[in-house]
Amino acid sequence: MPSLSSVLVDPARRRRVIEDAVQVVEAEVSGKGGFTGIAIKTGFAVVKKAKPDFVPGSMNMLMDEFAAKIDPFWEKCQTEGADARGYFTRNSGLIADALLSITDQKARNVAGPVRAVYDRLRPEAQKHVVDAMPRLGDLVKKHASV
Repeated sequence: MPSLSSVLVDPARRRRVIEDAVQVVEAEVSGKGGFTGIAIKTGFAVVKKAKPDFVPGSMNMLMDEFAAKIDPFWEKCQTEGADARGYFTRNSGLIADALLSITDQKARNVAGPVRAVYDRLRPEAQKHVVDAMPRLGDLVKKHASV
């Protein structure tokens, strides 16, 4: 069974995974509404202005750790013969906790505007990562199924 981790060793495939992951993040941010959406969009804009390559760079830096957390879920999804989008949605809380454990650890070592934005948005992060699960399931299926 292919895994996301195994795909990342090929530089060309890794680049495509990163590009798609950045698109997922941007789609999730642009789709947020209300006061929380305004805060997220504003924070995202501040970070991108301060460091334009932050999102792709962060995805590249975090992707191996993310993949290691995602792979067991993907393996179980495949073993069960489940639809990726549905499986990731049904297990969204567990997957979100696994991914956020990585970003929480990384945020402890960052200062400046990036840390300030992370700290301000972190209380809502679980919900937003959960919201991204259908797209994340699609991304994993697209890249780890081939």
